[in-house]
Amino acid sequence: MAIRQVALAGLSREQLLGMYEEMLLIRRFEEKAAEEYTKSKIGGFMHLYIGQEALGVGAIATLNKEDKVISHYREHGQAISKGVSPRAVMAELFGRIDGCSKGKGGSMHIHDEDVGMLGGYAIVGAQIVLACGLAFAAKYQNQNHLIMTFFGDGAVDEGAFHEGLNLASLWKLPVVYICENNQYSMGMAVQKAWSVSDLSTRAAAYSMPYEKVDGMDLIAVYEACKRATERARSGEGPTLLECKTYRFRGHSMTDPAYYRTRDEAERWRASQDPISLFLERLREGKLIKDDELKAIEDRVDAVVQDAVDFADASPEPPMEELYTDIMMDDANAISWRYPR
Repeated sequence: MAIRQVALAGLSREQLLGMYEEMLLIRRFEEKAAEEYTKSKIGGFMHLYIGQEALGVGAIATLNKEDKVISHYREHGQAISKGVSPRAVMAELFGRIDGCSKGKGGSMHIHDEDVGMLGGYAIVGAQIVLACGLAFAAKYQNQNHLIMTFFGDGAVDEGAFHEGLNLASLWKLPVVYICENNQYSMGMAVQKAWSVSDLSTRAAAYSMPYEKVDGMDLIAVYEACKRATERARSGEGPTLLECKTYRFRGHSMTDPAYYRTRDEAERWRASQDPISLFLERLREGKLIKDDELKAIEDRVDAVVQDAVDFADASPEPPMEELYTDIMMDDANAISWRYPR
């Protein structure tokens, strides 16, 4: 098959194949994490990104290295896209010392400041106002980076959403707000929770640009986020993007998803899988060969298995680790205590 040297959305063939590989890596990583969870290797709650891969990959591809991401608790894939090692993410899920938070954050709190992944937050909507504060600090200190924050459709009914968007717009802060509308905030269908059909009116209330995006289309996400990041970098302020997507699994590993029908979930899987849709686009454009696809699949499988092996071999945190990286009251003075 002849290979065309053409571009989509200004992206080269190599970049497009890289984005496909990244989406596939996130899918296989999450599938393996689910498998290890059933083996009791992973404890607590775990929320999978399966079905939403185009959103994390497409959005984060528009960022520079110095830009920051702050997110919700369905953030494994976003962390990998931002540059956190799959080994470090899997070890964190396992609760091991070689995890990105030394095994103390777990699934919902993937954090690596070195690559600008500033954590997932289990308090719904918390990251929205934190993003506002981070963006204010960046602007105040004349730092040349922006903040991208992800949140679910359930977070837009929190007070933090309105407070954060109002201040970000008022002060023209460098923030890109991305609502990952997967249509179910835990078990509540969005049409039963929102008094509006989309977020355009809420963005208008804060004089903020808004776009509604097909969150299953990698290129659509990339192009919308590119416009939003360019706006933030130019000093024009924040943008609200509502990306319609669908989680293929339940809210968490313990969710039987009785609130939606099996037929509905199967229809989305069959017709709207973001990885299959993008692969079809690559094939239609004659941008990928079968042997290249096989090589990508083999590399992804090897990376995921390596991450599991690494996590399994990593020791559990020692007891003294309980007293590191915490704020403590020492002789009536608050101080940080770091490991020696």
